[in-house]
Amino acid sequence: MQIILGANGIIGEELASELRVNYTDKIKLVGRNPKKVNTDDLLFQGDLLKPEDVNNALKHCEIAYLTVGLPYNSAVWLRDWPKIMHNVIAGCKANNCKLVYFDNTYAYPQGSKIQKENTPLKSEGKKGKAKKIAAQLLLLAIKEKKIDAVICRAPEFYGPGKTKGITNTLIFKKLKITKKPKLFLKDNVLRTLIYAPDASKAMALIGNTPDAFGQTWHLPCDDYRLTYKEILEEISKQLGRTIQYDILNSVTLKIASFFNNDIKETQELLPRYKIDNLFYSSKFKKKFPDFNITTYQQGIKNILEDYQIK
Repeated sequence: MQIILGANGIIGEELASELRVNYTDKIKLVGRNPKKVNTDDLLFQGDLLKPEDVNNALKHCEIAYLTVGLPYNSAVWLRDWPKIMHNVIAGCKANNCKLVYFDNTYAYPQGSKIQKENTPLKSEGKKGKAKKIAAQLLLLAIKEKKIDAVICRAPEFYGPGKTKGITNTLIFKKLKITKKPKLFLKDNVLRTLIYAPDASKAMALIGNTPDAFGQTWHLPCDDYRLTYKEILEEISKQLGRTIQYDILNSVTLKIASFFNNDIKETQELLPRYKIDNLFYSSKFKKKFPDFNITTYQQGIKNILEDYQIK
């Protein structure tokens, strides 16, 4: 039995599909209101903040994937991420279950240096600190051999369906409702984005590769990074019309943060949008050379079709 803790976001749903197609027909989905992805999925209603729920969910499971998403609120992240990680580690230990943790890059320094698996966790933002605490709890559990676990880390993702992320929100979802896309700060710095279905497929592959455990892995991204200007140019090319867009400067975003809570919660990430974001996944590509990585051009095409943008 393989189990997904926090299963109904885009990553969890894509993961459930991938596991069913290529790895197992015994899948359990856990959440406060879980919904089936495959017709034969087992559902477990539970709260990851409750140790007994986590422990009961993990019974008779061999591999657990932690893909839960929390409300985009710094106070909630600082309060809940350490609790969730503590509960999951304890539950996996009690049930002799492996753990695959889906993490982001919030804990990395907000600089332009290349991000690799050994990049130190030094973010000063509140969300970054929350993710740093969670990651360090798991790294310690791995070091002390309490559980067999692996960290799968991804940069901002973009993709079809219910994919969330700044790129989807400010570009594709704006186009879907025929509004002008918005960009943060600059359009001429390189972005590393991961196509959401690729992240889930790669995580399933790592989770079912025994010698991948005990490590941190960067999930695979297209090496031919684009700037947001180039992304908009590619969208224009595919649609056959020029897409105009606005660039929001720091003053505009600061003022907007007083009236829009989502922008307020994004403030700590803004330094990343002034500089190149260079997330490297060469370790994964060397280990799994046959993995098919979606190009930005194909990813953009898939989203435009899925969102019915013309």
